[in-house]
Amino acid sequence: MSRTVVVLPGDGIGPEVTAQAIRVLEAVAAKLDLALELLEAPIGGAAFDAVGRPLPDDTLA
Repeated sequence: MSRTVVVLPGDGIGPEVTAQAIRVLEAVAAKLDLALELLEAPIGGAAFDAVGRPLPDDTLA
């Protein structure tokens, strides 16, 4: 079984917290023999700095 997970680290402490959450997801997925596809997308201040909008259309797609 395979699942797609969208990862939205944002800014501030978001990237640090998200990195640890990904570690947990990957450990659980390994135990359950589950394939995960992690798709990272920009949101918040990081997105605003990159594209001038806090919630880009690509993030919603």
